[in-house]
Amino acid sequence: MFRHLADGLISMATIHDLQTPALLLDPQALDANIAAMALALPGERLRPHVKAHKCTAIAARQRAAGHSRFCCATIREMEGMAAAGLGEDLLLANEVLDASRLGALDARVTVAVDSEETINAAVRGGVGEVLIDVNVGLPRCGCPPARAGALADAARRKGLGVRGVMGYEGHAVGVAARAEREQACSESMALLMKAHAEVGGELISAGGTGTYDCNTWASEIQAGSYVLMDTAYAALALPFAQAFWVLATVISLGDGFAVADCGLKALGMDHGNPTIEGARIWFCSDEHITFAPEKPVAIGDHIRVLPAHVDPTVAYHESFHLVAGDQVIDTWPVDLRGW
Repeated sequence: MFRHLADGLISMATIHDLQTPALLLDPQALDANIAAMALALPGERLRPHVKAHKCTAIAARQRAAGHSRFCCATIREMEGMAAAGLGEDLLLANEVLDASRLGALDARVTVAVDSEETINAAVRGGVGEVLIDVNVGLPRCGCPPARAGALADAARRKGLGVRGVMGYEGHAVGVAARAEREQACSESMALLMKAHAEVGGELISAGGTGTYDCNTWASEIQAGSYVLMDTAYAALALPFAQAFWVLATVISLGDGFAVADCGLKALGMDHGNPTIEGARIWFCSDEHITFAPEKPVAIGDHIRVLPAHVDPTVAYHESFHLVAGDQVIDTWPVDLRGW
């Protein structure tokens, strides 16, 4: 990126030219994370979940590393991936009751189903393939394991191709103690494997960044956060580097504290407070983060805020600014936002 100077010369933009709050992305860390995961889970062993980054430019990097199947959480993500030429094999790992936009895509589309209603929605919408979503311990979507075979039979009777099963051990992926995380994953996958024996199909789709290396039962892992990381996953000592931050500006000073322009509307807070190196976070409000710095800061200083949860943080922003040090070298739109 470049900016025009008063004398007509052009210089490269820096982070100090950005309006804050803004997303910063380290492309070297990004590529290192993609390469590390491609080595651990090559080719079809990984179905990257784009909900973590919502950016087709990042998805294209993952595709270049050998991962041609992708996982999505919203219809908008599915549409954007197909429009970007990344629709070789797209899974909507979510239940929908109106699949008409999915059936219209120029892509291979599979949708998760866990009821007669969602099966009927796939048929009405012109979607030809489904996965039976199984509840493996996280009280969210998914049918009881004992119900999976009957739902698969119902889907096939209505002309759908049943590719297999899906189950997300989301209650296990963030468990701090590795032995406990592995045990919780094992218990969840026992339920999923039992369901798969009744359902059939070539796919057993499960897992996430926290269980990518211990879930040996799934045929494909739906990891997403590894590519950018956050402080919640960093606490698990995974072999992936922090690749993004929220840039904020100090706008006010108090007695022993400072305030920057990065609050609840710029950060995913469901996993707790963000982190600022060399500072203690007091609290976040709508537009502000209040923190106690170890060293003095001045109004106008820029700080880098490390979010605790990558997915919702990214969804608040319109673009990533790729940086090398303080230099802004490119901007990528977060083009899969919305519904």
